[in-house]
Amino acid sequence: MRTHATMVHQKFNLIVAACENSGIGIKGNLPWRLKNELKYFNKMTKSTVDPTKKNAVIMGRLTYFGIPASKRPLPDRLNIVLSTKSVADDYPDDVVLCSSLNEAMKKLSETDLCSNIESIWICGGNSVYKEAMASDYCHRIYYTEIKAKFDCDAFFPDIPSSFQIVPNDEDVPSDEQEENGLKYQYKIYEKQKP
Repeated sequence: MRTHATMVHQKFNLIVAACENSGIGIKGNLPWRLKNELKYFNKMTKSTVDPTKKNAVIMGRLTYFGIPASKRPLPDRLNIVLSTKSVADDYPDDVVLCSSLNEAMKKLSETDLCSNIESIWICGGNSVYKEAMASDYCHRIYYTEIKAKFDCDAFFPDIPSSFQIVPNDEDVPSDEQEENGLKYQYKIYEKQKP
């Protein structure tokens, strides 16, 4: 029998910033410097309705190690790293290591972890995003469209046609943003039921 706690974690959201050529990274770093966009990422992945809970962020090994050492694991969130190559000794004790997205979702729904987790965010990279979009757990993609092209070596996969743009949440600006002469816009894609 399923308890209420396991029902809470049926869905997750993706969050990504990508440029016009779908680039999301270069040599383990972001190709752009947008402080307000990073603040948006932090706000979205940290914010909870229940102040006694926190969110989980799920990412691949390269994404995790692409975060500056002083900022990882991402504070005030449960960090889950997906890797088949890593060992637990590579990470601080408070990072949860899983070999797959399914294992991470299973851990989040079947263990004590789920009792204090409110939302789950997928943070990259390419293969994790691709697997996440195909998953039945996937609800939305919070997509920052950077209106320029950058030289990148990591790319966001094509968004499947099962996703449709929906109106932005109340706390997500709809108008075009500009920072350091670079324009970008927040969009939300929601997976439609078949």
